[in-house]
Amino acid sequence: MSSSSKNKKRVVLPSRPEPPTVDQMLEDISRAAPNDPVFSVLEQTGQGDDVDLRFQQCRRYLELNERLQEAGVRLLQQREELTAVGEQLDRDVAEVKGQPL
Repeated sequence: MSSSSKNKKRVVLPSRPEPPTVDQMLEDISRAAPNDPVFSVLEQTGQGDDVDLRFQQCRRYLELNERLQEAGVRLLQQREELTAVGEQLDRDVAEVKGQPL
């Protein structure tokens, strides 16, 4: 080992900042100028339309997913109702069978 490696001080890096909140990100986007490089790159490459299309597709997916979950809950409720009605029907049939003709 050389003497210069012994004398080097260890560099202490500052701690990593917390990631921005959603509100902070939305505020940054709302403050961005129309000529912000991110927006101009999207326009120049023609990716702006793709971004809008993907955004609409994501919204549609989320809407359909929510409707699917609601339908699942309704189906479970209907199944429970049908099961209860079926059990009552079985009891009624058993009672009718038990009566003399």
